[in-house]
Amino acid sequence: MTPLRHPDRFVNRHLGPDAAETKAMLQALSLGSLDELIEKTVPAAIRMKSPLELPPAISEHELLAEAARIAAKNVPAKSYLGMGYSNCITPPVILRNVLENPGWYTQYTPYQPEISQGRLEALLNFQTMIADLTGLPVANASLLDEGTAAAEAMTLLRAVGPKSGGAFFISEACHPQTIDVVQTRARPLGIETLVGDAETFDFAQPIFGALLQYPATDGAIRDPRAFIARCHAHGAKVAIAADLLALTVLTPPGELGAEVCVGTSQRFGVPLGYGGPHAAFFATQSEHVRHLPGRIIGVSVDAQGKPALRMALQTREQHIRREKASSNICTAQALLAITSSMYAAYHGPRGLRAIAEYVHALATRLGAGLRARGFRVAHGAYFDTVRVELDRQQAGAIFDLAESRRMNLRALGESSLCVAVDETTTEADVDALLAIFSQGAGQKDAPAAAAPTPGAALALPHALLRKSAYLSHPVFNTHHSETEMLRYLKHLESRDLSLTRTMIPLGSCTMKLNATAEMIPLTWAAFGAVHPFAPRAQAAGYTQLFDELSAQLRAITGFHGVSLQPNAGAQGEYAGLLVIRAYHQSRNEAHRNVCLIPSSAHGTNPASAALAGFRIVVVKCDERGNVDLGDLEAKAEQYKNELSALMVTYPSTHGVFEEEIVRICEIVHARGGQVYMDGANMNAQVGLCRPGDFGADVCHLNLHKTFCIPHGGGGPGMGPICTAKHLTPFLPSHAVMPVGGPQAIGAVSAAPWGSASILVISWAYIRMMGADGLTAATKTAILNANYIARRLDESFPVLYRGRHGTVAHECILDLRRVKASAGIEVDDVAKRLIDYGFHAPTTSFPVIGTLMVEPTESEAKGELDRFCDAMIGIRAEIREIEEGKAPREQNLLKGAPHTAELVCADVWDRNYSRERAAFPVPRQRAFKFWPAVGRLNHVQGDRNLICSCPPIEEYAA
Repeated sequence: MTPLRHPDRFVNRHLGPDAAETKAMLQALSLGSLDELIEKTVPAAIRMKSPLELPPAISEHELLAEAARIAAKNVPAKSYLGMGYSNCITPPVILRNVLENPGWYTQYTPYQPEISQGRLEALLNFQTMIADLTGLPVANASLLDEGTAAAEAMTLLRAVGPKSGGAFFISEACHPQTIDVVQTRARPLGIETLVGDAETFDFAQPIFGALLQYPATDGAIRDPRAFIARCHAHGAKVAIAADLLALTVLTPPGELGAEVCVGTSQRFGVPLGYGGPHAAFFATQSEHVRHLPGRIIGVSVDAQGKPALRMALQTREQHIRREKASSNICTAQALLAITSSMYAAYHGPRGLRAIAEYVHALATRLGAGLRARGFRVAHGAYFDTVRVELDRQQAGAIFDLAESRRMNLRALGESSLCVAVDETTTEADVDALLAIFSQGAGQKDAPAAAAPTPGAALALPHALLRKSAYLSHPVFNTHHSETEMLRYLKHLESRDLSLTRTMIPLGSCTMKLNATAEMIPLTWAAFGAVHPFAPRAQAAGYTQLFDELSAQLRAITGFHGVSLQPNAGAQGEYAGLLVIRAYHQSRNEAHRNVCLIPSSAHGTNPASAALAGFRIVVVKCDERGNVDLGDLEAKAEQYKNELSALMVTYPSTHGVFEEEIVRICEIVHARGGQVYMDGANMNAQVGLCRPGDFGADVCHLNLHKTFCIPHGGGGPGMGPICTAKHLTPFLPSHAVMPVGGPQAIGAVSAAPWGSASILVISWAYIRMMGADGLTAATKTAILNANYIARRLDESFPVLYRGRHGTVAHECILDLRRVKASAGIEVDDVAKRLIDYGFHAPTTSFPVIGTLMVEPTESEAKGELDRFCDAMIGIRAEIREIEEGKAPREQNLLKGAPHTAELVCADVWDRNYSRERAAFPVPRQRAFKFWPAVGRLNHVQGDRNLICSCPPIEEYAA
């Protein structure tokens, strides 16, 4: 008998168009079937001949049951490992209304600030929190993790330091994963790193900068002021990697003389998640702001003079500097930064200090109890981590006994153990730890633990006690009840446009459905409470998840090896290029350092290549938007002795499947180079073609695009890399956990499997879709893009098409003609779309004066038509200008977006009606999203850079 299949299939929930809508769109394209569309779009030479080899699709109900079985294999141990990762308590009001709320996690990077004021305010709060706690005036809106933030600190200090060179000093007291990541970043840049004891370093070798850990990885608190003074005397600058909670009671790095402070905000309410995602922070002096990596949120004014927030210094997103970049940071960790900022707002300065004092009191109780039992506590000053010196036999016995009781201690060498407590630790836990030490050491009658004297200085050095105030802004002193916090969160959410309201048709960004079933397991304790350095035996569920997801990605891409470590797309680019670099070095061809990059490439490509130590040579594109084969062949031949790699995006950044992709790969391979494929557009390939089959050697995958990890308002992301067999031995390693190949490059992320917890999302998506569902999704994404291209071509011509007149999964609309005919800029159309209730497509990329539209497979025909109707309506408004019916300087587009306050004002001095401004289509009378502010003044914001919360009086004014 044929087995029965449950009728409720997930693929029907994921795909927007139903059968009737699909048929109608195909008819509009004069096509008889989806297969006919694919034959016209995807080159026959690369199309797969057989289906993907994946397990059968399962339902949402079955998926959640399977995820629960896998999660149950993770051992719920108590981890006292520390090393920059702490268990914490996520306040339920923040857990439910931010981390688990699609109104927050389906937002995109706030490139359109008028409809992003909620998350911008939350990120400005984050920056203020970091600036206050670190004692430095400027902070960014988050980075990927502490290790990569420390690496960014190294490159900043090099950029602002003396030009005569020198090495970079790293204290041996830094976390081992941080040292690993910094050294990985330093090697291709030709930076020598020196790891040693800061207290005995003699400066015999010149250095341009130094990195310290505060408190140290083994818990010690040392006063760094003398070392910082010596660095300054020798012309070097200093970065400090600091514990954010400890800074509520310790003198901040800015007051100690450091130029930079980095770290992670994870312990401010973000689950461990076996390594991530977590928001790193980066703070520095004001004079270094134009070297600050990543995004900065700033305060400006809108067209009506009201305060309004935006991404300040947008060109400081270093990928825009291309080969001149000193960072390739693109994705940040916005959702997690928002969570941490809300944790600080909920607890306030007094609450945070109380948590810090509670944690420290537990640590001192532990230290006192250990001393009372005759153990030697290594340091007299510590915050939350106690180091105990033992003999080798004792250390082994105590470590093993603790692990058998599901308590993870950190072994530091053969005769030291470190124990790190956190806000989830209790007095009973401390008593259990003391009992483990006593029993492991063979003590029969152990004394009871003595509680520290109330009000005592405990184990903090008096000279380093914090005296300065922090978090004095009202936002951190108002929302301490759940009622107030809930209303504040909902207020901010209401000021943001997300996928909960409308499609976000951003080309190159793939804003598709993030299904609830994919998201539910994310905050289960069995996934969230696992420390990234817990013994592998305690993470069997995660191991199964990694193995299954890696197998899925191998089947989808046709590659041999997978590394899940890169925790952003740009990080994946960087890792893939380092793998290629290592491969050439293994063949005694380290001189191969030329990387060919098409002129259409996203800016992270040349930025990543520059950071990987490559010399960049740009390859032209032809009039159809394809790689110019003649120019490619000429440059490949010219540099054949130095050629290392070609970076190519497929389908191209211009939204077409290049017919000659196989030939492109052959040209590079014939000259000894490797082909790196940027997987940003994998949403047009899955189930139809595989990069491992048509010539690529390595690619990264944006799991936050093709494989449904939400963008979270600008992060998290994941960018694992897949490699051909000959490159697999070079996959990234890790200093703490054994991962990677036998000839591995160093770590590229702080955690061995990057942001491990969100890998659950992509695994779940693939399991529920199955081979047929994934292929149908790709075909539907291509159908939706072609339908939009057909409907809008008459209004805004489609710039690039394939040989048969089709586009891939996205299309580029040319608006340059209306600039000449009506004085309308692409930004005017973007802002007017807000009045119609839409987020704008990607503006002026990859071609200035264009919009790049990607509808994804998740949007139904009705939503596509609504967007097309809006664009056609805007074209009619532009025609009024062209015909002289509306002036070129004051019209519906130049005045957009229109706020409720503006439309309802007593005075209306526009030459068009309030109704046309606010309600361009009838539907909006019933369902209207109002922008929180009018059009932003970016020039004003950059000239008067304000990157932390201004006084509340300014908002009131």
